[in-house]
Amino acid sequence: MAQHILPGTPPVELILRKSARARRISLRVSRLDGRVTLTMPPYASEREALAFAAEKADWLRRHLAARPAETRVSVGYELPVEGRMLTLQSADHGRAPRIEGDLFLIPGLEARAATRAAAFLKLRARDRLAEASDRYAAKLGRPYTSLTLRDTRSRWGSCTTEGALMYSWRLIMAPPEVLEYVAAHEVAHLAEMNHSSAFWKTVGRLYGPYAEARAWLKREGHRLHHYRFD
Repeated sequence: MAQHILPGTPPVELILRKSARARRISLRVSRLDGRVTLTMPPYASEREALAFAAEKADWLRRHLAARPAETRVSVGYELPVEGRMLTLQSADHGRAPRIEGDLFLIPGLEARAATRAAAFLKLRARDRLAEASDRYAAKLGRPYTSLTLRDTRSRWGSCTTEGALMYSWRLIMAPPEVLEYVAAHEVAHLAEMNHSSAFWKTVGRLYGPYAEARAWLKREGHRLHHYRFD
């Protein structure tokens, strides 16, 4: 992959890549981070691809401008926790972060509130996802080998052939039923390492009707990545 800058106001950074499966030149703007990928088939030239991007420059800038702005989490801001919008506030007593009503209370220095909030969410995510994974694995009759959390942008979870589960810790910001669906989805891969009809039947058997939770992720999931804790 190569990087190019599409000139103009503002300039747009392009990631140019060739794909053997591509049948035409195409542009894609990531809903997660706004990265622009210019994909071209093997027979196309770089000049052709860049000319195509230049023709679509106005569309690209409109699309990028319409993306929701990132939110740098700090005291006074709202953020979702298990599907509820909570206001982050400093706490004048106590040692551990806690949730009281619609408040997400963080003791200690205000400058460290975002970092401590993220640590709290990651711990809560591990607890919720481990509990859900244990429950679904027992129901399936297939144990998993490990569980890790990451801040992935391309997927919400994964399962390896060795039975290692991985989840995005940002699932704790989604409604609980969405987190449960992702856990059931990944545990189902312990039995079916594919997305065949047999796999989806297994998801349904573990979780129940999953269409609504799956649709929420596709429709709203990208918004969870707009919260910055650094």
